Amino acid sequence: MADYRTLDGADISGRRVLLRLDLNVPMKDGAVTDATRIERAAPTVAELADKGAKVVIVSHYGRPKGKPNAEMSLRPIVDPLAKAVGRPVAFAEDCIGDAAERVVAGLADGDVALLENLRFHPGEEANDPDFVAALAELGDLYVNDAFSAAHRAHASIDGIARKLPAMAGRLMQAELDALTRALEHPERPVAAVVGGAKVSTKLDLLGNLVGRVDVLAIGGGMANTFLHAGGVEIGKSLAERDLSETVKEIQAKADSAGCDILLAVDAVVADTLAAGVATETVDILDVPADRMILDVGPKTVAAIAKRLESCKTLVWNGPMGAFETEPFDAGTSALARAAADLTDRGQILSVAGGGDTVAALAHAGVIDRFSYVSTAGGAFLEWLEGKDLPGVAVLKG
Repeated sequence: MADYRTLDGADISGRRVLLRLDLNVPMKDGAVTDATRIERAAPTVAELADKGAKVVIVSHYGRPKGKPNAEMSLRPIVDPLAKAVGRPVAFAEDCIGDAAERVVAGLADGDVALLENLRFHPGEEANDPDFVAALAELGDLYVNDAFSAAHRAHASIDGIARKLPAMAGRLMQAELDALTRALEHPERPVAAVVGGAKVSTKLDLLGNLVGRVDVLAIGGGMANTFLHAGGVEIGKSLAERDLSETVKEIQAKADSAGCDILLAVDAVVADTLAAGVATETVDILDVPADRMILDVGPKTVAAIAKRLESCKTLVWNGPMGAFETEPFDAGTSALARAAADLTDRGQILSVAGGGDTVAALAHAGVIDRFSYVSTAGGAFLEWLEGKDLPGVAVLKG
């Protein structure tokens, strides 16, 4: 089904495979605190090594601004990576030049090496031809397994794929397949749940989705902006009140496309956003002037869940309320569990992504019950916005 090149049928035995991963993982005091991205990339590394490739891994970490920075070295990732792939991992002090060439030259078939942070060189983010050429010296084939960086036209994402035979790794392939099934060729009806603080940060996303989905449920602070634009009194709630005309344009586009926009019918309100404050659940038309909406109420969750029962596909990005602070996590968690139940029963394909979304689904205990949860962040958002991602486009054909 893919219209991009994959590892299927690739002749990799005995060849140097330059493998782009996203190892930009959380670290504290020089130690990895969350190895999720490493573990998700491990199957591609293991497959390449098992098939006799010399695996040369490249990645970025942080924003060192084109200069070496000991605090952003990839060296601390060597041991967690070795544990995840079940074999030793060599390390090169640079990603190009003599240091990298020596390590790569010492690899036997099935060996794995990790090169130092790509962004220690300004040529990475500039997609500089000389830097691309230096990287190309280290590989015979290129595999991109970093969908999370696919929205960047950097040397290790775009330039190198034009220099070497290029294909998607297994994690990239799984991500693209899930997103294609969710938005490009979905089984209808399609629903989207979109939350977050501001409409202004998701204008492109909303504009794209209303033309692609049948039902769009909006939560979080951005829902307050929609409510305000519709003449609903929202008290002291977070909202972009100056975007009323923009909201009306989005609603008009949704109406013409046959997309139903669902907003809260009840809400959990409080004087302030803080743990342990007194709360009240009110009808959305009865929000007190001195309080703020901080979560959707149970009637709203039930109404959205009921609509999801008639849908075949769900795309989720963003929480329904201020989920980081209890008890304002209740609405997001309840709706997430309802979506997970539908997924478990095979009634719906559920695809979710975005930093807050991943955290919210993990908090609700359902992250493993969705069909696919993307950790790609910005690339996932740009895909939802309908943008052509450089790192994907270059693998097509």
